[in-house]
Amino acid sequence: MTAEREALAARIRSMIQDGGPVREVAMFGGIAFMLEDRMLVSAGRDGSLLVRVDPADSEELLQRKGAGLSFMGIERPMGPGWLTVQPDALLGDEDLMQWIGVALDFHSR
Repeated sequence: MTAEREALAARIRSMIQDGGPVREVAMFGGIAFMLEDRMLVSAGRDGSLLVRVDPADSEELLQRKGAGLSFMGIERPMGPGWLTVQPDALLGDEDLMQWIGVALDFHSR
């Protein structure tokens, strides 16, 4: 495990511990946080955050600092419901919690 991935995963754990039965799964090279067998977010090995979002909200969310499309490998986009947030946009706990909130909102729909 990388230090960046583990540090981000620890922050995520502390923020979603009261959100229900969340389990962790190794996925996409990171630590994915699953709620009711659906991924919310995943801590990437470089400290980036993979976020599952409503595809209808993707374009708007891409305007946020550090947000970009997610790719499998270099060339294959994962689709509009998957965003990657760069580590420098997750420095504050409020920033991270906003992204977790986006994932939880989509999960609850």
